[in-house]
Amino acid sequence: MVSEARIRAELDNVLDATDFPGLGKRISGKVRDSYLLDGRRVLITTDRISAFDRILGTIPFKGQVLNQIAAFWFQKTAAVGANHMLAVPDPNVMIVAECEQLPLEFIVRGYVTGVTKTSAWYNYQQGVRNLCGNPLPEGLRKDQQLAQPILTPTTKHEEHDRNISRDEAIREGLIDGATFDEAAALCFRLFDAGVRHAAARGLILVDTKYEIGRRHGQLVVSDEIHTPDSSRYWYTDTYAELFQQGKDQRKLDKEYVREWLVSQGFRGDGPIPVLPDEIRIEAARRYIQAYELVTGLEFQPVEGPIRDRVRQALARVA
Repeated sequence: MVSEARIRAELDNVLDATDFPGLGKRISGKVRDSYLLDGRRVLITTDRISAFDRILGTIPFKGQVLNQIAAFWFQKTAAVGANHMLAVPDPNVMIVAECEQLPLEFIVRGYVTGVTKTSAWYNYQQGVRNLCGNPLPEGLRKDQQLAQPILTPTTKHEEHDRNISRDEAIREGLIDGATFDEAAALCFRLFDAGVRHAAARGLILVDTKYEIGRRHGQLVVSDEIHTPDSSRYWYTDTYAELFQQGKDQRKLDKEYVREWLVSQGFRGDGPIPVLPDEIRIEAARRYIQAYELVTGLEFQPVEGPIRDRVRQALARVA
């Protein structure tokens, strides 16, 4: 495990943005910057952290963790569903095949939890008993396991993500029924594979987000998969006890940062609270711990200025 002193020393050595004009036009997302390159896309995972659809700041080593966990899962689930990964020339960089993205994010949930406005528990507290076409029984408690996983899609390319059902998405012209059903089946297969691997590592894969594209007529998994940004992980050994006591679960994901923001009165609107160094350090520690627990591999922090290292790697693939 990387020491707190090492993480603290890297607070300023973070990749908060990219500017590599030799690669072409930059497309900047909340966490990843991408560049199109001859039918391929260069994905650079920065150290930015986002929540409630807002970019909050940076976390040391976060980009490396996310990129390497995504690469681990893309390789592990390749037999379950095709994905867009072609190469990983740097801990923060992935070369992927360009594909046409579906206009929905597909969230699979195994438990009723979460603090965002699209989350299952937030909506349940507001009285919602049909979440994206999934009936929910009365009497559910926070962090309770659902009888079976459910799919709760959200919109993309809007100021704030919006929960949407299959029928609504079809009616709004976002997707056709056959494509939705094919994507849903792929997501459930991926989630099942993720749940089984996590269980073997002493973890619960609580819920996760998938982004799906189409390439040469085939649906492919894109962006990231089963990372601490796109997924919630809890510890198996303390789940039952904490749930019975009504206490918060031990978490490996960025829910820690979300909950701190909520404690500051922030849920996406208004000025963004500045993340204190101690919050950034603890978040980095949790990201690194997630990498090691999920993959079973020791995290190897890369030495030296991150921006120079990424620039050198990109010079070799341009």
